[in-house]
Amino acid sequence: MRQDPYFAITFDPQFSLPTTLSDVYPTPFSPIGRRPQARSGALQQRRRPLAVGHRCVAAAVDDRPLGTRLNAPGSPCLRPPLQAEALLYFDDLTLGYNRHPAVHHLRGEVATGSLLAIVGPNGAGKSTLLKGIAGELRPLQGRIVLNGLQRRQIAYLTQQATLDTSFPIVVHDFVAMGLWREIGAFAGLNRARRRRIEAAIDGVGLSGLEGRPIGSLSGGQLQRALFARVLLQDAPLVLLDEPYGAIDVASVHDLAALVRRWHSEGRTVISVLHDLEHVRQEYPETLLLAREVVARGDTARVLSEANLLRAQRLAGGHREDQATAICRSNRIGA
Repeated sequence: MRQDPYFAITFDPQFSLPTTLSDVYPTPFSPIGRRPQARSGALQQRRRPLAVGHRCVAAAVDDRPLGTRLNAPGSPCLRPPLQAEALLYFDDLTLGYNRHPAVHHLRGEVATGSLLAIVGPNGAGKSTLLKGIAGELRPLQGRIVLNGLQRRQIAYLTQQATLDTSFPIVVHDFVAMGLWREIGAFAGLNRARRRRIEAAIDGVGLSGLEGRPIGSLSGGQLQRALFARVLLQDAPLVLLDEPYGAIDVASVHDLAALVRRWHSEGRTVISVLHDLEHVRQEYPETLLLAREVVARGDTARVLSEANLLRAQRLAGGHREDQATAICRSNRIGA
């Protein structure tokens, strides 16, 4: 398989977000508002690879538009007035490990302000896709284009299993690491930053536990601390990898309310999830993966019994040699 010459993340200077960050997020810790209206975050398939700097119109994957905030079919000069800019573009994207594809030939875009769930069987490439978006994994083929977004503006919450809870650090300092990209390794915490840390800890319900070592926290408390770090990053794009795994029901309820708040503030949230009932209740649009795209769009349509069975068959029948052969083929017109 040929290694693509592009770097993992491509910045497109031709584009910019519709407003400044200060306009979109005037109060990072504002009270949770009412539940937002569903916004489209599904992917759209392009018939040709994206030409950087040329805002071409995407063809809808199914036979209908995938939401008013996505690029609907029609002339690029006649866009709906409430249409959101695309924040991410996937251009024939293949990601994997040791030259073995984990998810392949992904094309499409995600609109700014989307609330998108990524679901699929184990080993479907869900977490791999988040790593690619975050810049932690270089594409085997194709590229990811960030539209007016810098890598430091991405908040990435990994799975708890990747954390070493035996490291001697207390909750306050653990949460303060959310300011790393803002202050670096040597800058101090002034009074304003300490107030922000306190507000983040209070916002996830951990007040009074600031001095407790993270190794003594329950699973739900540790996840709250991780969400507090994301709060401090104040990022326009939030990536959540299995954010509710192995935690108590109360924590799921509180943290899901925080995700809804981020969405209502205009942030783009992409979550890898296993609880399909939670996805049906909380996420307006879904991407179903099984190392390739099975379905994407409105959650109720994507999570149909037929689509879920097809995803299981694709995941169960996968062999590495088959995937590599598919990756080597030219599927530009597929």
